[in-house]
Amino acid sequence: MRARPKLAGGGIGLLVLVGVGLFLGVDPSALMQVVQTQQQRVPAPTTGGAKLEDEQSQFVAVVLADTEDTWNEIFGQSGRNYREPSLVLFSGSVRSACGFAQAAMGPFYCPADQKVYIDLSFYSDLQNRFQAPGDFAQAYVIAHEVGHHVQTLLGVSEQVQRQKARLSKAEANQLSVRQELQADCLAGIWAHHADRTRALLEQGDIEEGLNAASAIGDDRLQKQSRGYVTPESFTHGSSAQRVKWFKRGYASGDVNACDTFGEASL
Repeated sequence: MRARPKLAGGGIGLLVLVGVGLFLGVDPSALMQVVQTQQQRVPAPTTGGAKLEDEQSQFVAVVLADTEDTWNEIFGQSGRNYREPSLVLFSGSVRSACGFAQAAMGPFYCPADQKVYIDLSFYSDLQNRFQAPGDFAQAYVIAHEVGHHVQTLLGVSEQVQRQKARLSKAEANQLSVRQELQADCLAGIWAHHADRTRALLEQGDIEEGLNAASAIGDDRLQKQSRGYVTPESFTHGSSAQRVKWFKRGYASGDVNACDTFGEASL
């Protein structure tokens, strides 16, 4: 991405995005009005660490604000208002409306309070542990969590939760996979608009995003952690699936292309 700105399964048919086209503008606000950042961070031990953390937090805020430009525009095309999520940066652990979470869980979105939670240390893991370096790899992670926020606003998340309550664990896992892959596709839609409309991407950026999507696929993570793969326990999708759906969103820029719930084969 361009230089960082310096700032002061079964029953799935019920879950097809009914009328999603209706949710298809920009309402630019001051960055710190758009991004309501609640920082719960432990101070970095060194000056250099503090500077890096500050740069990372600014980068996260900038990317989040840009996703809001995209989704304000898409929602605005149908006369709807996009309600921006809040951003919470934390270190180690955090309490959200969805419960207590630790950094080991990675970034997450809580639909109950409509906030995106990110521990900046995850980006070190992304680069070193998962071998997925680069600004756009980091941006992809944010855009994926924002994708979950879009799902909440569209009512998809609520429908998924209702369905899960009536399914077996394996079936519920498959439903989770479809929800996560849709969030990957929605992240691709943001990348499409960031590239086509605002020319934010540079050569190699999409490759970084695809590398990140591949690096955190369930199959690769299971293979790394225990040496074998159990597809029935997948909750986010395989590396190939995550790459496929991100690419679909990026290629189309169209929410209707992201109907993972209506696809027979993912």
